[in-house]
Amino acid sequence: MASCGAPSGKTGAGSGPAAVSHGEVGSQAPEFTLPDMAGNQVASSSLKGKVLILDFWATWCGPCKMEVPHLVNLQAKYRDQGLAIVGVSLDAGGARDVKPFADEHDVNYTMLIGNEEIARTYGNINAIPTTFVIDRDGKIVQRFIGYTAPEMFEQTIKPLLAAQPLPKAS
Repeated sequence: MASCGAPSGKTGAGSGPAAVSHGEVGSQAPEFTLPDMAGNQVASSSLKGKVLILDFWATWCGPCKMEVPHLVNLQAKYRDQGLAIVGVSLDAGGARDVKPFADEHDVNYTMLIGNEEIARTYGNINAIPTTFVIDRDGKIVQRFIGYTAPEMFEQTIKPLLAAQPLPKAS
């Protein structure tokens, strides 16, 4: 399993009590609002009802860069079935670092600019890529740390894409 350590100062570790169940399989995915590469704010609530692959990554991380073409292919293949892929960049340079990379690699999914708070919220991410698969109801189904083969993502998302979201209580 190949992964990169988080950049200096980006471990998400902090003082105070540890958050329980944040980012753990079986828990509700934490809500967030982050800027995209154009500076527009994107709320996780806008993804409700979709199967979500949430990928924490950085342009300087070799295993992260190896996953990007696979994520592009998965997005193209499953978008119409309700898949949404969101990359959360932990690059210190933000959009300045991410936009040229995304353009060069024809990224067809949402790229957001992350920060230490989102890394902490999702369970103190200290190795990337760390990728979460979240079902249509917002529950974390799987957490992958390090490079993950596209077959593993596909095996995880296929049954989720076939399932319908729970009806909303009125």
